[in-house]
Amino acid sequence: MTSSSSPRKRRRPTRKLALHWPDETELVGVQFNLKPVSSDALFPQYAIALHAWFLAQVRSFNPTLSARLHDDPSEKAFTVSALDGPFQAGERQLHLIPEQTYRWYVTGLSHSVTRFLHVWLDRLPGRVEINKAPLKIDSTELFLAPTTYRELLESVSLPGRGVKLTFLSPTSFRRKGYHFPLPVPYNLFHSYLRRWNDFSGIPVESDPFLNWVDSEVLIRRHRIESVKVPGGKRGSVTGFTGAIDLGLAKRNEPEEFARLFYTLSALAPYCGTGHKTTFGLGQTRSGWLLEEEEQPITTPVEERLAQRIANLTDVFMAQRQRLGKVRVEQIEKTARTRATILARRETGESLQAIARDLELPYETVKTYAKLARRALRESEGEEEEGGDE
Repeated sequence: MTSSSSPRKRRRPTRKLALHWPDETELVGVQFNLKPVSSDALFPQYAIALHAWFLAQVRSFNPTLSARLHDDPSEKAFTVSALDGPFQAGERQLHLIPEQTYRWYVTGLSHSVTRFLHVWLDRLPGRVEINKAPLKIDSTELFLAPTTYRELLESVSLPGRGVKLTFLSPTSFRRKGYHFPLPVPYNLFHSYLRRWNDFSGIPVESDPFLNWVDSEVLIRRHRIESVKVPGGKRGSVTGFTGAIDLGLAKRNEPEEFARLFYTLSALAPYCGTGHKTTFGLGQTRSGWLLEEEEQPITTPVEERLAQRIANLTDVFMAQRQRLGKVRVEQIEKTARTRATILARRETGESLQAIARDLELPYETVKTYAKLARRALRESEGEEEEGGDE
């Protein structure tokens, strides 16, 4: 059923003058208020399509920038959130609610990206396209003020009163090849410092500062919980959501470290926390917002898919390891890819859509799906035989 609306007109979305910022801006956050065209269904990993749609928009204005954002193995100079708003959850899909406003957040972390955003906002298309579920761009507004890295650094006043951060979407770090779903100060500020050193032009030596964080930054209060969700293009991620209150030990410490602590805390909402921030994870806000904010952006549909991917990955890794000594990293990568393909296929997604999201040839995805089904049948057969003994 389509939402009630007036006949289509070529009307530009409502915008505020505040969306125009100085050319020297290096950091900014933009909120898009979106409305579904109809009660379309989304597959749980729709954040991949949002990511791809944004990069396609960048490519239409600046192909060189788009290629750099897509291909550069270092930190990405932007973040993209998932949709913030309620869904009607089905067994395998998420259903958009007509007339409901969904918020979508995009941040820029470099001068080149904020310049693109500035031009793009004046020439926005009428809709955000998520596969076959378009959403009308109703309005746009700032949710993070335009600034520069130096302005962020110079705006810090000492002594500070501590730092409160809220993690709205599942947040996780990579540690020794695995997900680490805890807001340990060392990991938090290692994450922020990487972005700072990549984009600020004001580099900081990492080890002395992070050693100071490890010994001097205290967790005064926290309320967190863990959740497993589909993460990025392949596999699942165990992350945390909630809030944390940080303070400093009462010692005579170098002022530059304390200043950097508050500066990076102010950077956190722009750059997000942890990994896969360009696929909706690690959305971070200043303050303790648990009482005011809606529930974190996770649904049972997403959790079921993530758990299915994780379970299939374990099955496929166990089978491969029995075949002989192969590099563990390669085993895990292959198992995770096949698990992702099979789990998404089981939800009803087409192989074409999965191939597009994973950036793999269709024939490769088709072959992986067949091999995954065969491996799963073999595994289930082994379990039955073992149960008969």
